[in-house]
Formats: sequence, structure tokens, C-alpha cells
Amino acid sequence: MGVALTPLNLGKLGFGGAGIGNLYRAIPEGEALATVLAAWDAGIRYFDTAPHYGLGLSEQRLGAVLRDKPRDDFVISTKVGRLLEPNAAGGQDPEGFDVPATAKRVWDFSEAGIRRSIEDSLDRLGLTHVDIAYLHDADVHDLREGITQGLPALEKLRSEGVVKAIGVGLNSAEAALECVEAADLDLVMLAGRYTLLEQPTVPLLERCVERRTGVVNVGVYNSGLLARADVPDDAHYNYDQAPPHLLERARRLAEVCRDFGVELPTAALQFPLRHPAVVNVTAGATSPEQVASNAARMEESVPEELWDALAAVGGDTQSGG
Repeated sequence: MGVALTPLNLGKLGFGGAGIGNLYRAIPEGEALATVLAAWDAGIRYFDTAPHYGLGLSEQRLGAVLRDKPRDDFVISTKVGRLLEPNAAGGQDPEGFDVPATAKRVWDFSEAGIRRSIEDSLDRLGLTHVDIAYLHDADVHDLREGITQGLPALEKLRSEGVVKAIGVGLNSAEAALECVEAADLDLVMLAGRYTLLEQPTVPLLERCVERRTGVVNVGVYNSGLLARADVPDDAHYNYDQAPPHLLERARRLAEVCRDFGVELPTAALQFPLRHPAVVNVTAGATSPEQVASNAARMEESVPEELWDALAAVGGDTQSGG
């Protein structure tokens, strides 16, 4: 594992905060806070969030637990690129989070916008600083603007000591590679593009090793397709119904895992760390039980022969971006 690629000790497993921002469904406050506390009790010390997650709810809930912990004992990242502005229209959030639309997201990759975004996040978190700032979803909004405005602004904030490390959070391996080439990034948070099911065709990970840019790998279950030992017919991939050829591939991977006494989600969680560019796998959770399961799977012993057998099955290099 390439932990030397980042000055921060993230540990093998991180906690992703989208779920406690009410992604797809409302999580009661007590359960959300108990989930964060369970991550802490499991030894997780890297926590990721974003203003986008529940219109700030994820940051508020994460901060409610972490602000009582010794600040030097954990690493926290948030994201910049979307500001939250008051919204008088009302209704529910239209972007997948089960929260009232009391705010609206406004794209802003400018230096002033990024500085304000971090200040607003600190207010919601109740912390004096965040360790890592990722430019969020530049591949969705405007990659060129992200590279020419957002990344130089982040480099400036790092030089000033506002944050310790900077990076990008993207779904596209190709876009991530462009960002790695364009700026001195500490980290890339890559969602769903380097998993047991699929590996990117672009040389992103190899370039990250060369440039000493660590990869925080997220979405390792491919939206749920690899999340169960037995793959159901209604499994999701990229937040939609998984197509038949990927269901078949996932079931073949699960079958190989069973031959070695390992469940598919365990192999999916551990697989990315075998690449020297990957410094951490961050997984979301919406209950203490999910946190405990992820932590146990990360520590489970996996026979080396399983990886050879899985390699023989091969990952789908054409599935994602």
C-alpha cells in the first residue's frame, strides 16, 4: 500500500459522509451520530464529507461528533466548488438527498468562492480547520474551469497553510488524469472507477505513483453490485439497474470468492489497496452495523491465491469512465 504518497495518515479505511447527509432516504439524527461514533470506535480516523451531501447536513452531523475528539487524532476532508445559497422556493432537495431545500447549490470554482466554501464548511463542522480540500465534480460542471481556476486556488490555500493537502473528487478517471497532470495534487478521490469489477483503461494510477499523488478510492461496491455475497437480480450499478452482462460478471467474481471462503464484498473492499497508488478506501455507511461490517471486512485475512484467481476472471475495462 502506497501510504508514503501522502503526508497524512489516512489509514486503510475511511468513512464517507454522503449517507448521513440523507442520501436517498432520511436517517434519524440519533442513528446518524451513532454511525459516526461507531466509525470512531472501530478505529477509523479519516472522515470525508461535502457541502453537497444533504445541503450541509453531513458536515453538521460529522462535526457534532468529531468536534469533541482530539483534533490531532483524525483527518477530515471536505469539498469545494458548490456554494450553498438561501433558497426561498421551498420543497425537497432535487439532487437525491432527503432534506428540505432550504438552500440551493451554486457552482463556484473561483478563489473567492473556494475560500468562502471552506469557511462555510468550518462553520457547519464546528472545527478550526479541515485537513484536505477536494475540488468536487469538476468533470460534471466544467473541467477546464476547474483546472484553470479551482486547482490554482487550492494550491494557493495549501501554500498559505489553510489546508494541509488538496485534491480532486471525480467519477471520471480520464478527467482525474488531466487534473493530476495540470497541478501538484496530494490526492485524487476516485469514485467507482477502480474496483474489483472494473479497472480504468487510462494510466491514471501509474501516473499517480510517478507524481506521488495518492488515490483515495471510493465507490468500491459499484453502487451496490459488489455489496453482497450473493448478487441479486435487482442490484444497482452506477446508481441504476445493473445490466445483465455486469450481473453475470459480478456473480462470476462472487463464485471465485466463495471457492476461497471469502465473501464478494470483502474482496471488493480490499482489492484497491493492492495497487501502490491507492492510499485509502473510503466507504459510506448509514448505520453502526454497516460501519462494523466494513471494518471487519477490511481486516479479514484473504488468501493470496484468491487475487490470482480473480485476475484470471479479469475486470471490465469498458464499463465506466
